[in-house]
Amino acid sequence: MSDDASAHPPSPSPAESEPAIKVRPAGDADVPALVGLWEACGLTRPWNDPVADIALARKGPNSDVLVATREGRIVASVMVGHDGHRGGVYYVSSDPALRGHGLGRLIMEAAEAWLKARGVPKLNLLVRTSNKSVIGFYEALGYGLEETVAMGKRF
Repeated sequence: MSDDASAHPPSPSPAESEPAIKVRPAGDADVPALVGLWEACGLTRPWNDPVADIALARKGPNSDVLVATREGRIVASVMVGHDGHRGGVYYVSSDPALRGHGLGRLIMEAAEAWLKARGVPKLNLLVRTSNKSVIGFYEALGYGLEETVAMGKRF
């Protein structure tokens, strides 16, 4: 008796069995889920209003908020924008329960593609010094330290 491959089809690989992830611009209905994700990731600060930040980013042509969804649920996000020469990303987040599934890489690739499509040649990335665990992640994506000083002034 010979083995019949059609009697036992191969099991799908893990990537094939996981629901598809789609990246798209955030919509009005996404705001509560976005804020919840950012809070779960520890990205919000008392001096920043995330709802106002989302509204401002979505208001003009030089910035947006991108979300990655799986089965209709937001699993990652990034705020992306540019000044005509340099791009920036903020609120880079992935569902803490799904860390290690490539969502951070996926949402950063989406932000980079968004900037490249607009002819922006560089992305500047700011990481809080207290967020040491994420520095290795960005280094693995090809980001490196630059000889610059970030300065700011709150209004």
